[in-house]
Amino acid sequence: MAEVSRRKRIWGWWFFDWASQPYHTLLVTFVFSPFFVEVAEQYFIGHGLDEHSAEAQAQTIWSIGMTVTGLLIGFGAPFLGALADISGRKMPWIMVFSIMYLIGAWSLWYMDPAGSNLWWMLACFGVGFIGAEFALIFVNAQLPSLGTKDEVGAISGSGFAFGYLGGVIALFIMLLLFVEQSNGKTLIGMDPILGLNAETREGTRAVGPVTAIWFAIFMVPYFLWVHDDSATGQRGTIGRAVRMVIDLVAGLRHRASLTSYLVSSMLYRDALNGLYAFGGVYASLVLDWSITSIGVFGIIAAISATLFSWLGGKADRRHGPKPVIIVAIVVLTLVCITVVSMSREQFFGVPLPEGSSLPDAVFFGCGVLIGGFGGILQAASRSLMVRHTDLAKATESFGLYGLSGRATAFLAPALIGLATTITGSARLGITPVIGLFVLGLILLKWVNGEGDQK
Repeated sequence: MAEVSRRKRIWGWWFFDWASQPYHTLLVTFVFSPFFVEVAEQYFIGHGLDEHSAEAQAQTIWSIGMTVTGLLIGFGAPFLGALADISGRKMPWIMVFSIMYLIGAWSLWYMDPAGSNLWWMLACFGVGFIGAEFALIFVNAQLPSLGTKDEVGAISGSGFAFGYLGGVIALFIMLLLFVEQSNGKTLIGMDPILGLNAETREGTRAVGPVTAIWFAIFMVPYFLWVHDDSATGQRGTIGRAVRMVIDLVAGLRHRASLTSYLVSSMLYRDALNGLYAFGGVYASLVLDWSITSIGVFGIIAAISATLFSWLGGKADRRHGPKPVIIVAIVVLTLVCITVVSMSREQFFGVPLPEGSSLPDAVFFGCGVLIGGFGGILQAASRSLMVRHTDLAKATESFGLYGLSGRATAFLAPALIGLATTITGSARLGITPVIGLFVLGLILLKWVNGEGDQK
């Protein structure tokens, strides 16, 4: 087999972000999740709940799905990473999880607009999401081998920028050609393509197959240009993987910087994931936006993320990842405070005239900041983890990083669900995200920005 150049290998690695991003852009945030809660809300209204209670119930069951999925991802990640490090093989795992991605995404086509199969569709969404997140752990573990400590920040940032660009284009395609508005037409005034039936929401439901096809096509450069390192010849077993993870966790008591970072990132990444998972839900339930409006909002957020992630990678290379992370958390915390303090009727307690467009304008501005600084935060976090990673145990280490990002991934959805249930308000239900960001920011004080590797 011909030797693949380092530049081509980096491009192949970036293509994973490009191929996988639509699951997050189209399904988690801007098309499927608001469609799901819209269907769920109407289903619960049809079963006797008032509109306000139906909104809260719809957000609660979405939070249950995200909670269960997060638990499975978090506690499986480090053990899978240890198994891969024992054998030295990552590609077989990535292939398996890619198949889960495809099956889960494609299955969403069968979502019943009447809401008869809500829980089944939530399970299908979870299968694909688990595949996307587990594959990402193994792909992230390849980052340390792509460049030096000073180079990986820019590589990581450019990867996220490239991925978000892919998400923008996929979202454009969905809004222009597939997603029907209330009049049955797409954003450009045409019927959904391929003869899809607007009355049964086939244009919107096509988001699942479109996401799957996009992934299948654009994973080809990744598999062509990114290859495993040499196999170790060792056979991985569950028992050995468990022992490795236990030893790794036990060793954290001697690594104060890494321990503080893992706990900090666990909290602020959980907050960010909660913000992503419920951003579209908030727009649908609190601001009464249509899926098309949410999609336009998503395009603006994703374009912002593309530019900001690239700039964040440059800032990471110049100043290191820790200062970049701090700035991103502060901005996102202020955004969350703004979102929680706003509704159709008031803005920070000040009553608004009926029909005011201020909430729409403010939330669009928040979308720019959420997309931009969310992208920066993810890219810089991946870079800071590299500075705490032993290359020989990269997958195991990034499995632990995946655990820190997902061990409490149930926390933000669960707290949002609890706050929503207690307050009976989808808007106030977002409040716990603020506390998670603040706690993560405080713990960064004990993190060495240069890592703890000699």
